Amino acid sequence: MVGTLINVATVVVGSGAGMLVGSRLPERIRQTVLHGLGLMTLVIGMSMALQTQNPLRMLAALLLGGVIGEWLGLEERLHALGRWLETRVSGSSGEGSAFVKGFVTASLVFCVGPMTILGSIQDGLTGDYTLLAIKATLDGFASLAFSASLGLGVMFAALTVLIYQGALTLGAGLVKALLTEMMITEMTAVGGAMILGIGLLLLDIKRVRVASFLPGLLIAPILVALTPTINAFLIRLGIPLTP
Repeated sequence: MVGTLINVATVVVGSGAGMLVGSRLPERIRQTVLHGLGLMTLVIGMSMALQTQNPLRMLAALLLGGVIGEWLGLEERLHALGRWLETRVSGSSGEGSAFVKGFVTASLVFCVGPMTILGSIQDGLTGDYTLLAIKATLDGFASLAFSASLGLGVMFAALTVLIYQGALTLGAGLVKALLTEMMITEMTAVGGAMILGIGLLLLDIKRVRVASFLPGLLIAPILVALTPTINAFLIRLGIPLTP
């Protein structure tokens, strides 16, 4: 858990520094910083998404994940958590508030990606938190930039990091036994597509219900595991489509 605790600390410290800096910056500069983050988020998401070995498999994971996520109301639940936290902190809340936007956006950015999965597994199995320490440094700078524009909600995304990465670290043995390199690759690609949605949100282009696609991260490795069975079925039909 050492790596996760370091990550939580960097998010808190980075967010605190960002709020101190952000309050002194004119609105136009904060918007420019936010749009710069949006552009960089698109670049990162695209680089992750292009790692897929099978676009059809990634599409299936996203679509199935989106349907399940909407059925479970994940987007609403995450926003509700943000509103609940804001109420406890400031006594007021709103669906479109900067607090909720900061919490939801930062939570997704900090928890979707290969370094989260691999770093947590490595920390849990061997106690080596090097990868998470690197991620923590990146998240610290990202939280500084996010909080300068989105405020206190970014700091509370540290709770999401603690719960999500902590669970992965504690369950590392089980996760390591289940995931192959190909599964992690496809999970990374699906996560990249989700991060693209976050980039569109930061650029005020389109509000994508990114949290609804979270089940796709679980569906992607399942589809990889089922690929041999799917291939065998398609070959019988004379249409081998899945490499």
